[in-house]
Amino acid sequence: MTAADALLDSVVRAEKLLVALDFDGTLAPFEADPMRARATPEARRAVARLAAAPGVTVAFVSGRSLADLRVIAEHDDASPIWLEGSHGAEQWRPGGVPVPAAPEAPPETPAVLEAAHRAAEGFEGAWIEDKRFGFGLHTRTSPEGVEPRAQAALDGIVADLAPTWRRREGKHVLEFAWRHEGKDDAVARLREETAADAVVFAGDDVTDEDALASLRDGDLGIRVGAGPTAARLTVADTPALAEVLEQLAARRASRNPPRE
Repeated sequence: MTAADALLDSVVRAEKLLVALDFDGTLAPFEADPMRARATPEARRAVARLAAAPGVTVAFVSGRSLADLRVIAEHDDASPIWLEGSHGAEQWRPGGVPVPAAPEAPPETPAVLEAAHRAAEGFEGAWIEDKRFGFGLHTRTSPEGVEPRAQAALDGIVADLAPTWRRREGKHVLEFAWRHEGKDDAVARLREETAADAVVFAGDDVTDEDALASLRDGDLGIRVGAGPTAARLTVADTPALAEVLEQLAARRASRNPPRE
């Protein structure tokens, strides 16, 4: 039995299991145009199997705005998959369950966004993604050496105009938001709402470490790719995670065989 097998065995027996997954870099490869990201066929199949398994709730927990997450996840109103967007500041639940309305943006928001867009224009390959509760600076296509200078410029703008906004670093993206929720908050809310006995969370980036570090004994955290992590299991990439999710779905199905 491999280490992964033993770790999966530790959660598969849970009466109610929550499988919470980041999307970009976890289920879907990164794209230069973020709106072109889609889950790989293997990841999509594994997620569908888990969502159909008895006693399992699947959720996507993403830094994307809820509207964008629904597009890239190809998620419609009939989907059984729960959503936490904007790092947990936005929610969608199956069956049209209402979620609280978001508060209005603080008054400094227009000036911050205008300054951010203007500054990004001065750095090759850099661009600003407007988000529901702030913005993200993308530098994936910038030449070497541009990213730190662009990030420093945006740090200065936010420090001057919006010092209380939350700062998050990711892979070639720097985000600022006036909402302060993190993925740990999202997982805690999902755990409570689903009454989960155990949680599996998988993610690939720095922002996922909040959720990974919040997991309890009996849960399973999975890090996708290299990097310091609080996860108990690390896999190489998206295809490797899809294999682990398939194993989890198969073990769950064998534990709860369909009735004849």
